[in-house]
Amino acid sequence: MSSTASGGAKPTVTITLDGSNRSATLPLLSGSIGPQTVDIRKLYGELGIFTYDPGYGATASCESKITYIDGDAGVLLYRGYPIEQLAEKSDFIEVAYLLLEGELPNATQLDEFRKNVTYHTMLHEQIRRFFDGFRRDAHPMAILCGVVGALAAFYHDNLDINDARQREIAAFRLIAKVPTIAAWAYKYSIGQPFMYPRNDLSYAENFLYMLNAVPAEPWKNNPILSRAMDRILVLHADHEQNASTSTVRLAGSTGANPFACIAAGIAALWGPSHGGANEAVLKMLAEIGTPENIPQFIREVKDKNSHTKLMGFGHRVYKNFDPRAKIMKETCHEVLAELGIKDEPLLDMAMEMERIALEDDYFVSRKLYPNVDFYSGIILKAMGIPTSMFTVLFAVARTVGWVSQWKELIEDPSQRIGRPRQIYSGATQRDYVPVSGR
Repeated sequence: MSSTASGGAKPTVTITLDGSNRSATLPLLSGSIGPQTVDIRKLYGELGIFTYDPGYGATASCESKITYIDGDAGVLLYRGYPIEQLAEKSDFIEVAYLLLEGELPNATQLDEFRKNVTYHTMLHEQIRRFFDGFRRDAHPMAILCGVVGALAAFYHDNLDINDARQREIAAFRLIAKVPTIAAWAYKYSIGQPFMYPRNDLSYAENFLYMLNAVPAEPWKNNPILSRAMDRILVLHADHEQNASTSTVRLAGSTGANPFACIAAGIAALWGPSHGGANEAVLKMLAEIGTPENIPQFIREVKDKNSHTKLMGFGHRVYKNFDPRAKIMKETCHEVLAELGIKDEPLLDMAMEMERIALEDDYFVSRKLYPNVDFYSGIILKAMGIPTSMFTVLFAVARTVGWVSQWKELIEDPSQRIGRPRQIYSGATQRDYVPVSGR
């Protein structure tokens, strides 16, 4: 394979098939930033071969203007804006507008967008009855997945994905109603009354209200905790073509309605290798038991013959550091200070693990720094949110990213129905043998 470009000609890659005189010249595409990409769409037609990339780790499935990640440099951009700036200076609703529309809103646009989200947070009252069909101990993610998919049965009047206005309404409904469904899923699982959304609260405040308030007494907003929740939502709003986002796009490529596509994304997020990472951090800490056991645990992690896994450190994409982790670390300490938590064993161990990871050469040399899941798990634990709700919170945040990616897919004329290929390794053609002859 060779790469060429001369003068004003567009760069290309030439692939020659060994043992033959056949070759294919393929375009080399460039985005605004990031590595160049070989356009292999004509590879099969010209050479009769496919590419093999399990997990699609080296394959671009689409062209997108939404999120950019440079894992080596530790960079995460939403529409070109560094995540650090957005987490510090913006809020989730403004970030949601940015992801959906491509630009930061002016004051009028932001106010109108905020109102549109706020006044879509109510659920159709008949949806409330859906919850009674689930077992009382059902996992909140199971409820969330089922009820979000069922929204299509209630809003079938706005399911024409080719109508820009209907896509906009569907986007508002999903961003606004998923927190309500998520909070009700939690309330149902613990047997408490559902709390209806309040229009006088911000997005993060309203979510915390629906999670924690009860009819028997007034609920008081804590600005520190609400800001922490808002940051968690901002940091998890989108993350390029991860497993759940790719699932949303694949479902969307079939022309499926947006509620079905987001339900598919929720199902993919449910996997422990994707959305369950912060829950796995607390499970790891619980298994360690006490801070005194950490040195032995670290020795087991370093032992090549051990199967002990270190959760919440390092990242598949970020090979240097997770840019979201620094923000989460600061937020974590703000929350712990606000709540006055000093003698919580799991949190004590988490802080000790953090200290070791930042000082031990084994971690430093391998760039195994605490990631966003490590700190977000600690924050949610400190705020009294059960681990069964961690992935649900992730889904609430990621909904805006999924909707933005779905919208971009529908508006991209070059997109086709997803259809990955395979290497077939099963039996070759053979004749059927009657049962009497087998």
